[in-house]
Amino acid sequence: MVGGRLGDDINAPDSLDKADLREAYERGRRDERGRRKRHPVGMTFTFAAALVGVVILALALVNGSFGRAGEVVDQQLTIAKPMASQAASNAGDQLRQAADKAGSKVADAR
Repeated sequence: MVGGRLGDDINAPDSLDKADLREAYERGRRDERGRRKRHPVGMTFTFAAALVGVVILALALVNGSFGRAGEVVDQQLTIAKPMASQAASNAGDQLRQAADKAGSKVADAR
């Protein structure tokens, strides 16, 4: 046929069956989902970095400049560092105590 579209077949149906169309759609979705796997840890780091960026932008807006916002962040980190160090030390001690307690219970059970 002159001027017709390529690939037209006179005997082909004009539309696909709805079930076939739905199945093809779902298969395409599964294929794409398989190609674009996201790692949960990577996504967590991405969201954490975005959250830090939003906080820095808010601090810059409140303080009038990024330099002063950086000073505020540095000051807060200086304050938080000893508290975080102490909390980590306490957590380590508690973990050691729990491990010792569990070990003694296992030894007593034998």
